[in-house]
Amino acid sequence: FYRKTGEPPLINGWIPYLGKALIFRKDAFKFLLDQQKKLGDIFTVHIAGRYITFIMDPFQYVYVIRNSKQLEFHEFANKMASKTFDYPALSKGKFPDLKENLHRIYQYLQGKPLDIISDHMMKNLQDIFEWKCSQATDWETEKMYKFCCSVMFEASFVTLYGRVPAADGHKVISEIRDKFIKFDASFPYLAANIPIELLGATKKVRKELIHHFLLQNMTKWLGGSKVVQARQDIFEKYELLGDYDKAAHHFAFLWASVGNTIPATFWAMYYLLRHPEALAAVRDEIDHLLQSTGQKRGPTYNIHLTREQLDNLVYLESALNESLRMCSSSMNIRISQEDFILKLEGNQEVVLRKGDWIALYPQILHMDPEVYEDPKEYKFDRYIENGKRKTTFYKAGRKLKYFLMPFGSGISMCPGRFLAMNEMKMFLFILLSHFDVELAENKAVRLDNSRMGLGILLPDVDIAFRYKIRS
Repeated sequence: FYRKTGEPPLINGWIPYLGKALIFRKDAFKFLLDQQKKLGDIFTVHIAGRYITFIMDPFQYVYVIRNSKQLEFHEFANKMASKTFDYPALSKGKFPDLKENLHRIYQYLQGKPLDIISDHMMKNLQDIFEWKCSQATDWETEKMYKFCCSVMFEASFVTLYGRVPAADGHKVISEIRDKFIKFDASFPYLAANIPIELLGATKKVRKELIHHFLLQNMTKWLGGSKVVQARQDIFEKYELLGDYDKAAHHFAFLWASVGNTIPATFWAMYYLLRHPEALAAVRDEIDHLLQSTGQKRGPTYNIHLTREQLDNLVYLESALNESLRMCSSSMNIRISQEDFILKLEGNQEVVLRKGDWIALYPQILHMDPEVYEDPKEYKFDRYIENGKRKTTFYKAGRKLKYFLMPFGSGISMCPGRFLAMNEMKMFLFILLSHFDVELAENKAVRLDNSRMGLGILLPDVDIAFRYKIRS
């Protein structure tokens, strides 16, 4: 594979086709830092038949993000999602405008409609916590990841798709959740293009999950969200989309809604419980808000928060952002649509071939000691300055435009990010206003690297915690 003038240095690896895939998979973060030390801020790595050019300097991110015509993202995402979730690719010929129509629906996750869906989520979270409390007379001990998973999955499911009217509604949703967890465990392999046939029961589990979202099942659920209703209406317009295909789209949307918020909620809670001063500051802010708005805390009272009140909880938001900084590992990918010269700051140019991948790896930025002092340490107030939200961070004396990127960037930014942030804040708000919470065992929980590049990393073990109703 010869290099043309202006192409970045290539790290090829000695195994044909695989290239550096195995080393990259083992620890992408360390591998990329090592290459940066050797080769500088721009280099190409051969990974499993693909040539990926990494841009390591955060000041250059903006040049990649703004060139969205030549550097495309949606087609790549569409291909990966259709394979992973088993629906036909959104080809222009077969499904004209389907991609654009689905994209338009994300307006239901912003502005006024966001307030409505957030209100529903708040109510559903409170119902689930109340149901949990009715069983908690004294200290209750549970595993933290399992707890976050059960509460967030059910609250998100009911908010988006409606409640299951059966007497055992909780049971039906936990059955779906258990299958979801099984499928999710195989997600990194599916994303790495490994055929589902090689992944044990995954194919069967995926099929069962998709069947839950067939129209005859969904019509029984009560009080679903506008965003899901709008998606259903659009699918009905496409005769070539089979019932199973529509259901697969709904399942993909569920995964997008909870696949990353569940582990992110876990880390936010875990770090707060590990750091008593953080827990005290956040709880103090929550109590203060309830007092100032004349609301009582406790499982039997309904708490109502406006978006403005939620946004003003600066300690809660900073603590959440700090845990996102530490546990997110998403690779922002763009694909070159043509032979193209990417012009960067400082008269630098990168020669790209059609089909080349360009990648930003924000975890490197999140862990950069020049940007974040002691980056491996959790500092709950890192995003606060003089009691207000802090948004200025520097590297080499220059202000950074991008300093925290858990939700991707530019055209690949997660459209549900505002809802996701609200959900996690509300979970922590209700947890801390209703309960005394503490860790029940003293062990270190580390990041499991098997999802490097794919979003929020999972914990390598679960940990027990205790909770009881606050006196």
